Amino acid sequence: MKLQEILQKNIKRVLLTEDEIQRRVKELADEISRDYSQAEKILMIGILKGAFIFLADLSRQINIPHSVDFMAISSYGKGATSTGAVRFVLDLREPIENQQVVIVEDIIDTGATLKYLYKILQSRQPASLRTCVLLKKQRQQLDVPIDYLGFEIPNVWVVGYGLDYADTFRTLPYIAELKQEIYQGT
Repeated sequence: MKLQEILQKNIKRVLLTEDEIQRRVKELADEISRDYSQAEKILMIGILKGAFIFLADLSRQINIPHSVDFMAISSYGKGATSTGAVRFVLDLREPIENQQVVIVEDIIDTGATLKYLYKILQSRQPASLRTCVLLKKQRQQLDVPIDYLGFEIPNVWVVGYGLDYADTFRTLPYIAELKQEIYQGT
């Protein structure tokens, strides 16, 4: 059995097709390019691991000068549940002072991780700081700014297009709901 067939056995339903995602990524890139058309350069900060595919596609569509860096932050333990504590795993290579910065994140659930990251990066005194998020779960109002939003999705566990469960499913070209028995172990 091929890898894609094995992974698809664990999928409940596809929420966003590859075409839908690529169309929206292009729209987001156009918005960012338009908003920063007067900037000398912007810095796109991808949050690993989940945002790497989104950031790669987005950065190829942006038509203004930009560079890319990465951060890795964790609020999850070894399993699939959040510990609530946010910790840096990988920080930026260079200072961001006086730079035009866009944080690129895969998904917002509670917003705690992005809120923490936003506060930390704001303290490093960038010229501007905005956020670009591919997915936001339908929840109560979050206390974190989202300047560019791809899609709002139901409050379900999603995988694909960089998103994972136990470091699996990231390479699916679409975003899908994972069967509940997979992450609940039933």
